Amino acid sequence: MDFITLADLEVWYRVGVPDAEREKPQRLALTIELGLDFRAAAATDDIAATINYFDLSQRLIAWGQGRSWRLIETLVVEVAEMILREYRPSTVTVEVRKFILPKTRYVSVRVTRPMART
Repeated sequence: MDFITLADLEVWYRVGVPDAEREKPQRLALTIELGLDFRAAAATDDIAATINYFDLSQRLIAWGQGRSWRLIETLVVEVAEMILREYRPSTVTVEVRKFILPKTRYVSVRVTRPMART
């Protein structure tokens, strides 16, 4: 398995249990690890044979517009499902870091999901 990693992509989403916390977007950091076989991309030097990580980063930056979540657990699962559906890696690991608790650098939630077999 080969991997592409987007580390600490800054996004601004509305997330939090209290209504007041969701009133305005807050800074989150997303780390995405995409598992796939990119031998074909390496052999052909063709971006069409891999996942365009710039396109994915732009999709994730815009993805939270007009949406909100109470739990980062819900957010992280929905991001993983969207990536599997739209970008089709063999596996995806998504970590969301939230910078909300005093005396901590961050709180994070991480999930790993495989592509569903058909």
